[in-house]
Amino acid sequence: MSVVDQNSIVLAPRISEAEVSDYIALLKPRVMSLVIFTALVGLVMAPGHIHPVLAFTSLLCIAVGAGASGALNMAFEGDLDAKMTRTANRPIPRGRITPAEATAFGMTLAFFSVLTLGILVNWFAGGLLAFTIFFYVVIYTLLLKRRTAQNIVIGGAAGSLPPVVAWVAATGSLSVEPLLLFLIIFFWTPPHFWALAMFRSEDYARAGVPMLPVVAGPDATRLQILLYTIVLVAIAAAPWPLGYFDAVYGVISLALGAVMLALAINVYRRRERAESLRATRKLFAFSILYLFALFATLLLEVVVRALLHVIW
Repeated sequence: MSVVDQNSIVLAPRISEAEVSDYIALLKPRVMSLVIFTALVGLVMAPGHIHPVLAFTSLLCIAVGAGASGALNMAFEGDLDAKMTRTANRPIPRGRITPAEATAFGMTLAFFSVLTLGILVNWFAGGLLAFTIFFYVVIYTLLLKRRTAQNIVIGGAAGSLPPVVAWVAATGSLSVEPLLLFLIIFFWTPPHFWALAMFRSEDYARAGVPMLPVVAGPDATRLQILLYTIVLVAIAAAPWPLGYFDAVYGVISLALGAVMLALAINVYRRRERAESLRATRKLFAFSILYLFALFATLLLEVVVRALLHVIW
């Protein structure tokens, strides 16, 4: 009977315990839903006509590209996610999916989303989608997230690009309107995420992520939230007097902006811990409604204009 040397034993490959729901979680469905909606608005607002199949393909590729970014982000941040209450239940910290599996999954989705958009729609849109994924994964996740308190400001550019990608998919070119949509999302991102970071600061501190409340303190963060909100409200309302968006959007933008600004002022004024937490939670929750309502108004305006054109 032969003796097997312990050094020659080959370990059996690990059997993945992941289920479909775990891979769906890697896609960050909530973020993806916002990406799809803002991209839809950019697509519908674009002039000219795009075939419905190509429109659906464009939205699908943008959604899959966003999911790829989320999967790669989780693959490279598994150690951080495991230290934070908000993210500890994600598939990688739970051991359901390995970082290598998430990386392979994300890279596959990224490759095919960019390739499909480029071949079936146009390569300008495909290249812009590739840049969006690169910016989120490499610039934000790998270079900025662990190094600077401005991570969410600079990294927010990636989340602002989906309506631009959609516009380019429909037209093959850039214009002022999608850049305005980009700016609205870009300046919305800091107050939205800094409000979250304010009431999750202990999480970020434990994980060693240099979010602004951790590095500069709550008072500096309150001031930055207020300043960015002022700029956001002004930029969101500006397209109306400039003639790019209609009056209905302008009025709703001003009304929503007034509430957003009032909540930001409330965050700035409330310094006692319990009141501050309530104020930041309210701002965070309303900021989601704010962005959705702005883009929904634009979508509704385009639809109503098209219906009136058909009727008259």
